[in-house]
Amino acid sequence: MAVASGRNGHTREEVRRQLHAEREQLARAVETLRSAADMRAVVRSNLPLVAVGAFATLFVLSGGVGATMRLLARRGREGHETARLGRWAIVDRR
Repeated sequence: MAVASGRNGHTREEVRRQLHAEREQLARAVETLRSAADMRAVVRSNLPLVAVGAFATLFVLSGGVGATMRLLARRGREGHETARLGRWAIVDRR
């Protein structure tokens, strides 16, 4: 049985075990930070590919080709607004 030493009542062996556990935890945290930095380097080296992928993902999520065609078709049907009063408008569709 170990004898408590110091004012806090912990034995030397307990303190050593705690320090060892904290060192291991710190080593894991450092490794996590290094892997995050490596991931940033990978993204940075493939930035054009990542940008195209992000654009394609947002395009599909926003409705893709159907939404784009509806927008273009609606603009083709819209006329030139000649006057507006509140929510009513006079539109010239020539």
